[in-house]
Amino acid sequence: MITIKNLNFNYNKAKPLFKDVSMQLEEGHIYGLLGKNGAGKSTLLKNISGLVYPWSGSLEVLGYDPRKREPALLRQISFIPEEFHLPSVRSSSYVSVNAPFYPYFDHQYLHELLTEFEIPVQQKLSEMSYGQKKKYIIAFGLATKARLIIMDEPTNGLDIPSKAQFRKIMASAMTDDCCIIISTHQVRDLDNLIDTVILLDEQKVALSASIEEITNRLMFKKVKEVDSNALYVEEGLGGFNTIAINSNQEDSRLDMELFFNAVLSKKSSITSLLNTTHHE
Repeated sequence: MITIKNLNFNYNKAKPLFKDVSMQLEEGHIYGLLGKNGAGKSTLLKNISGLVYPWSGSLEVLGYDPRKREPALLRQISFIPEEFHLPSVRSSSYVSVNAPFYPYFDHQYLHELLTEFEIPVQQKLSEMSYGQKKKYIIAFGLATKARLIIMDEPTNGLDIPSKAQFRKIMASAMTDDCCIIISTHQVRDLDNLIDTVILLDEQKVALSASIEEITNRLMFKKVKEVDSNALYVEEGLGGFNTIAINSNQEDSRLDMELFFNAVLSKKSSITSLLNTTHHE
């Protein structure tokens, strides 16, 4: 669905943001795009959707070059940005103007999502709280039924109950012909939601691996005493949170935040254990 080859991009010639970034993203997956602030997560999403253009390299989305901004491609992409503006109109007016751009827009699904999110649809969008606005654009984006759904920091500004609603909705939003990319630095919000991790660091893809692959190769465990075989350790309440080689093929639950920190601090030792697309 998305093929990126040797992508180079920078806003400032003295400091490239990406150097020869390559990756392949397929339909039927929810990708978690992770990285520290400033790693280029938002910029990569903008390259994919044609909002900014690479300096060199190639990028193909659904068979199209996103730089050309062709309507045939744009109607298949729903981009939910971190920063946004909603007009001073009610939902019905907003939908009547924007829904026709998406040939498979599902009005009934939008109604269900707005009900689940408890959005006051009779209120003007501009008068809603920030959290309500955020949930509204998420609901509208999912209702487009676009084949590529891009979410940049979707949980920013959401309270704990709203984050729970978001995870519930996203768990049922995936279809076999759809690809969803969720970018965030709040990695804990993606626990039990994504099926593949892509981690950006130091101008490159530091790691790209499925959740299954990670938990097959690595074991996440809380212990009272640290074993010498531990690859990474963080002290927590009542013990230590550890990552070790999963020599005995034990089942464990991926701790996204622990894994994120481990890769950034011990990149080579972690990535060498995974069958990843790792670009030096």
